[in-house]
Amino acid sequence: MAQDYYELLGVAKDASPEEIKKAYRKLARQHHPDANPDNKAAEEKFKEISQAYEVLSDTKKRSDYDNGVRFFGAGGPGGGPGAGQDYGAGFGGFNAGGFDFGDIFDMFSGGGGRPRGRGPERGRDIQYNLRLNFDDAVNGTAVRIDVAHEVDCKTCNATGAKPGTSPKACPACGGRGVVSNTQGFFSIQQPCHNCAGTGQIIEEPCPDCGGRARVNVTENLTVKIPAGVENGSTIRVKGKGEAGLRGGPAGDLYVVTQVAPHKYFRRDHADVWLDLPVTYPELALGAKISVPTLTGHVTLKVPAGSQADQVLRVGGKGAPRLRGLGRGDMFVKLTVVVPAKLSAEEKELLTKLTKASPEDIRKGLK
Repeated sequence: MAQDYYELLGVAKDASPEEIKKAYRKLARQHHPDANPDNKAAEEKFKEISQAYEVLSDTKKRSDYDNGVRFFGAGGPGGGPGAGQDYGAGFGGFNAGGFDFGDIFDMFSGGGGRPRGRGPERGRDIQYNLRLNFDDAVNGTAVRIDVAHEVDCKTCNATGAKPGTSPKACPACGGRGVVSNTQGFFSIQQPCHNCAGTGQIIEEPCPDCGGRARVNVTENLTVKIPAGVENGSTIRVKGKGEAGLRGGPAGDLYVVTQVAPHKYFRRDHADVWLDLPVTYPELALGAKISVPTLTGHVTLKVPAGSQADQVLRVGGKGAPRLRGLGRGDMFVKLTVVVPAKLSAEEKELLTKLTKASPEDIRKGLK
């Protein structure tokens, strides 16, 4: 006994046309012969669900079916006469009933369900890692770099064909770039293997590019590095990536900076840090100390009673912010230096200072 069409599609008898269409589409993807090569069971299942959809997607046929009329492929079940009206003839003669199978075709042809011309294609972007010293990154500079990339072949004017000749339309696909593979009522289109989907063949390749339409070159470029770049900053050089295909624009070059460390400055984006060695008397009594900055020396006032590891801020003495948005700040961390050796006089003075100090600095530990 033939299986119920509603059961085949897994829908209720009162399912809407959209529900029936959705169910069929899901099953067709699952059981299509292209998705199950050499699987006879899948092919038979595909025939069954296709015939079920033909009937249930048509208002008149569905009404007849609901009223007891049964539909079979050619010859009826078991090869005998059909037990009712014959709509369709199995897989080979199935009528798609107006259903748009474009989305199913795309799955089996890599997006080639319909003819797709291959027009201009943008070239690939490339990356160049540029190592900079600390000062050049802060102040900006211009550097010359050698970049290996592909450019359009000038000998053949980027056609790939020997000068005086031209690419020809591919005889296998007629210049369309796709070929059709017919299976029953399906006509599945795939990229043409003869021309790799370009629609053209080159009978006499260019002697310089070998038919690729592009050649490898090493180009010496001047790249302007803006002031304030840091590790990982990226400078885009438009049109200096790989050449495009079929007249498409070239990709871009991305220069990524790698900044070497400084001997005493540290960067935190636009801010700069400096560890400043100080003595105990300078912390206790206060001091005025000449300190280096990115733009020259300034006098830093250390307040009396400053503590070890205290941080003092010097406004506007950091690195430039990108896009001209001012400068960051410099932060100075006070680092106490204890002499490794003391003279007799120093020992005597420090001993007197210890005895004279009225403050018990360890009282909180008792």
